[in-house]
Amino acid sequence: MAEQNVAELLLAAAKRDQQAFRALVAMPEMNDVVIGFHAHQCIEKALKAALAHAGIAFRRTHDIAELLDLLNDAKRGVPPFSDRLDELNPYAIEARYGLVEPSALDRAVVSRMVEAVVTWAETQLARPIQR
Repeated sequence: MAEQNVAELLLAAAKRDQQAFRALVAMPEMNDVVIGFHAHQCIEKALKAALAHAGIAFRRTHDIAELLDLLNDAKRGVPPFSDRLDELNPYAIEARYGLVEPSALDRAVVSRMVEAVVTWAETQLARPIQR
């Protein structure tokens, strides 16, 4: 039961980042680093919500690839765009502090990624827990 509460809290946090992402992506003058950060945060939290719901332990990390590996290893399936989601990793920390300059963000593609992953996570949490 505790995992479900954590999963729901993480999904709610992902949706807050999704809301921020949507607002920021609509602003042409907004820097891609800020938009990429909220996209990354949204997806990271959505993946963690699915992991928590499934009772899969995960460490404190911002590495989307690591979270996807945990889902894959547990045979829980992976979300849409799983082959591209880790492209957002530089926006987690390095770009925020000016340590790297990621390539231009394709806002349309990232928007589709964010929407699809949140929908996928909602679907995961709607399923009965199977351990």
